[in-house]
Amino acid sequence: MYNIYHFILSIILIIILTMLISKNYKKIKIRFIIQILFIEIFIAHFLLNSQIGLHIIKNFSIFFDKILSFSSEGTNFVFGNMKNNNLAYFFLNVLCPIIFISSLIGILQYIRILPLLIYIIGTILSKINGMGKLESFNAISTLLLGQSENFIIYKDIIKKISKEQLFNISVTSMSTASMSIINSYILILSPKYVITALILNMFSTFIILSIINPHQQTYKKDKIFKIYKIKYTKKSFFEILCEHILTGAKVAMIVAAMLIGFIPLISVANTICQITLGTNFQNIIGYIFLPFAWIIGIPKQEIFQISSIMATKLISNEFIAMIDLQKISHTLSSRSITILSVFLVSFTNFSSIGIITGAIKSLNKKQGKKISKNGFKLIYSATLINALSSAITGLVT
Repeated sequence: MYNIYHFILSIILIIILTMLISKNYKKIKIRFIIQILFIEIFIAHFLLNSQIGLHIIKNFSIFFDKILSFSSEGTNFVFGNMKNNNLAYFFLNVLCPIIFISSLIGILQYIRILPLLIYIIGTILSKINGMGKLESFNAISTLLLGQSENFIIYKDIIKKISKEQLFNISVTSMSTASMSIINSYILILSPKYVITALILNMFSTFIILSIINPHQQTYKKDKIFKIYKIKYTKKSFFEILCEHILTGAKVAMIVAAMLIGFIPLISVANTICQITLGTNFQNIIGYIFLPFAWIIGIPKQEIFQISSIMATKLISNEFIAMIDLQKISHTLSSRSITILSVFLVSFTNFSSIGIITGAIKSLNKKQGKKISKNGFKLIYSATLINALSSAITGLVT
């Protein structure tokens, strides 16, 4: 009853906060929202509590461990014994594997397995969420291709996409994470939390966007799925492979730069706040998430620690927040760790606004300007999506 009580409260709060920025109440399809919510609850329970779900995640973890072992071959060759001696641990073990994963994604694209998966799963999802095929297609392509790389597949139609659809696909790219970086998360968090979060965030995106931005579809099926038939014949295998390797390196360096820049800034802010106010900066911004942490059922004695890490993720990035969680995990209950871990697995932070805007502007400046004007609305929507996934996790934990 405790979990159900807090879940109902959190759902009410999330719906109220979502409705505040919704403009088309009459177009909201309640049946689909309820349908997706029940699917999410089932998935969360299946992955976190059932023996079959745990077995699937265990095998998934073994698969990624094997992938990481292959990645180590390249890392060890370039950096020698640094990895074996646990030197530069985060860079060599968390960031460098992104490059190898990105190269695998390039291969899957070249042999057209990846586009086929996107097409099939996107079609199935469109029958479930009632949002149309473009958003469903994008939910899968974002997960598989990455936050900024995903927009490249819309290169030929980006100028024709409506502002509602453009907003939806941008929120989707912010509220989830990509396959190229999952291995990095798994090295910090438990695999079961990472996999659960990825799936829940995808369905939570459908629910929140169905309330915030319901709209009539403007593309027919055949036009939308011309995107899927990306032609790779103009590029050789090695050209595509090299492009994806360089993309992976770019992502790894961006993450490294963000950490190098943000961590000392947070330390500076903490020092200033400690001297002037008697408490650190993370505690201050933690008050933003304090009510939500209580509503989703975080134990009272842990609420402030959890809300501070939630806020840290929003203003910096998920890696800094995950590292903070790792530092204090021994003081937290398993329930708090589960709920917070699911909340942290996404690209929802202020730096993502620049990444998404830049990616779209590189394809079409007019569409890029439309998104840049909605930066705060993007991050507000994506945060609600992560909050919904966390609330569902709290129900089944």
